[in-house]
Amino acid sequence: MSIPFDAHCWAEIDLDALAHNFRLIRRRAGAAVCAVVKADAYGHGDRMAARTLAAEGAAWFAVSSLAEARHLRRSGIAQPILILGMTRPECAALLAEEGITQAVYSPEYAEALAAAAESAGVTVKGHLKIDTGMGRIGFGARRDLETAVSGLLACRKRKGLSITGAFQHFSAADSLAEEDRRYTEEQYALFRRVVERLEAAGPLETVHCANSAGLAAHPEWSCDMVRAGIILYGQDPSAEVTFPGLRPVMTLKTVVSQVKDLAPGDCVGYGRTYTADRALRAATLCCGYADGYPRALSSLGTVSIHGKPAPVIGRVSMDQLTVDVSAVPEAAAGDEAVVLGPAPADGFARAASKAGTISYELLCAVARRVPRVYLRGGEAVEVLDYLDRE
Repeated sequence: MSIPFDAHCWAEIDLDALAHNFRLIRRRAGAAVCAVVKADAYGHGDRMAARTLAAEGAAWFAVSSLAEARHLRRSGIAQPILILGMTRPECAALLAEEGITQAVYSPEYAEALAAAAESAGVTVKGHLKIDTGMGRIGFGARRDLETAVSGLLACRKRKGLSITGAFQHFSAADSLAEEDRRYTEEQYALFRRVVERLEAAGPLETVHCANSAGLAAHPEWSCDMVRAGIILYGQDPSAEVTFPGLRPVMTLKTVVSQVKDLAPGDCVGYGRTYTADRALRAATLCCGYADGYPRALSSLGTVSIHGKPAPVIGRVSMDQLTVDVSAVPEAAAGDEAVVLGPAPADGFARAASKAGTISYELLCAVARRVPRVYLRGGEAVEVLDYLDRE
């Protein structure tokens, strides 16, 4: 590695793969792409991810909070930013000052945000959030269309707000079950009905409805813009709804701290959940659930050492895990191990399936104590070490 860092447990972030995925997405969408970089770009590091995506032509960025949006601005991101969640109305002046667009999702919130903006002498840009069936925030068009439309139209007339767009979020676009497909189609049809009513009162600059799963399953629904999240990072929305050609962006790596021989009857890890039934070689790795490797993969996961599979044995600890390297005779202390990444190690999706969760959660769970090593052309170009930033 050309840039020195503590090679204890680290995540390699392939910026070439990130750029490749963005280009695939843009071609499929045929529309502007809003790069979703909330949750520190799904654990990849929002600053470097956003800069790479901006250079590739991302038209917008989406985050979940004002703090995330301001971090992007401090990182030099000049593109429009949409906050998908709530921002306290008293922060209206900050929203306006940073040029950040806020999701406007209810009559009460619109009133409070507009009043705060007027009081501060500013105008806040907003995108109207329409709830077509997700059941979270948004004007509830599914239950009472007329009341929702009335409330949405009222938002466009409020002083202190400049409504420039409208959007919704699919609930089950990542499922191909017939009932879910119908539900997704109903959501889209309802969204189009609401947008038509809104645009009858004046055009909207940006209409968007497709998340990653929506784009993968229905590129014809791209509208003015798509919101790409998990697919940017090389992971499919689900096992059913896939996006061909993606390249995984993150690989989680560690090193072997010790290799030892176990005899039949020897135990490994907390709770003595694994007892050797034969003579074997075991390697202890410098990675555990505090780094982002799920405890649920105890005696289930598979890592890779020297390109060979090594199954996890015993419980995953906070800072360490143990693997069977009987089939990797060359394994030695100091060797590099891939714990989540290319085969034969479990990839994020496979590991998530074994752990009873989704790849999104595993990516976001990679801890801040794990340095992010950014690669271009296979070479390290920068290291982000959260513990060494002050």
